[in-house]
Amino acid sequence: MHSFGYRLNGLLTFAVTILALMCAITSLSDNFNTPSPSAEIKIMNINWFQKQPQGHDEVSLTMNVSADLQSLFTWNTKQVFIFVAAEYETRKNSLNQVSLWDAIIPAKEHAKFWIHTSNKYRFVDQGNNLRGKKFNLTLHWHVMPKTGKMFADKIVLTGYSLPEEYR
Repeated sequence: MHSFGYRLNGLLTFAVTILALMCAITSLSDNFNTPSPSAEIKIMNINWFQKQPQGHDEVSLTMNVSADLQSLFTWNTKQVFIFVAAEYETRKNSLNQVSLWDAIIPAKEHAKFWIHTSNKYRFVDQGNNLRGKKFNLTLHWHVMPKTGKMFADKIVLTGYSLPEEYR
C-alpha cells in the first residue's frame, strides 16, 4: 500500500504534466492566427528643428497616430507593446532608429485607437545629419503572450522629410 506522501506526489506530478501540456497547446495555437494590423501616422507640425549647443540636431514633432491592432490579440495574448520610430540613413550608418513614442495595449478593446501627440522621446541625431533628411516612421509591436514565445513585427510608413533649414 502506498502512503499519503506517495499518492500526493503522484497527483501533483500528473497535474503539473497536464498544465505543461496545456501551455504547449496554447502556445502552438498562436501559429494559426494570421494578424492583419493597419496603421497611419501623419506629421501635423514640426514644433522645432534646431541645432543644439553640442552640434547635434534635434526635432520636435506633433503627429496623429491611428491604428487597428485588434487582430494581434488572441486568447493567449497578455498585452502588446508598441512604439513609433523614426528611421533614416546617414553616411556612417545604414540604419539610424530613434524611438519617438510608445505605449502598452493591455486588451483588445484598446487596440483600435487614434492619438494626437508630440514625440515622447527626444528626436536627436549625433551630428548635423537631419537637415533635408528623408525618413520613415515605423510602427513596431511586440506581442507578449501568456505562455510561449514573443512575436514582433512592424509597419513601415514612408515619405517623410525634414526641412532644409533650422526653425
